[in-house]
Amino acid sequence: MIKPASKLHSVRRRVATGLAAVGLAIGGGQAALAQSPPEASTGPLSDLRACRALASESERLACYDAKVDALLGAEAAGDVRVFDREEARKTRRQLFGLPLPDIAILKADPKDEAEEPSDLFETTILSARRVDRGSWRLTTAEGAVWEINNPPRRLAPIKEGDKVVFKRATLGYYFVRINGQLGVKGRRVS
Repeated sequence: MIKPASKLHSVRRRVATGLAAVGLAIGGGQAALAQSPPEASTGPLSDLRACRALASESERLACYDAKVDALLGAEAAGDVRVFDREEARKTRRQLFGLPLPDIAILKADPKDEAEEPSDLFETTILSARRVDRGSWRLTTAEGAVWEINNPPRRLAPIKEGDKVVFKRATLGYYFVRINGQLGVKGRRVS
């Protein structure tokens, strides 16, 4: 049904007014966000960084000594944990295949990503056993337990020491390639 021109004009005006109000609200919110300065990070490391701004060497040294003592005290109390890149890489390898929250510490460093892509994982099989006629359960050197359901007949028996490559697929599944064979679908169970 076609509305009379006066009603159509009225509807268009209300829609335009509503869109303008939404635009002003969004624009005003963005302007308010742009005006408020971002919150400065606090904590032992930012306190230590603040010492760089001191001009006098004696003041800077005293500041560094105080802040380093505070950082070491926080580490001893368990409030701060310092770890190296290798420890983070080892943790990511142990957790590969598990659904994890989006935490910065678990993301691969770009330097590590070149060596070991985050969607690909290569390791060895520590143990493997046939669960029933239709599935295999294997444990990797990192202690992760993976399951392959309905493996094809062409899949050679899986044994300890076999090389395995996991490649991220979809819906929590991975392509599992054992000793260079064709990949089969599997998932991590623990």
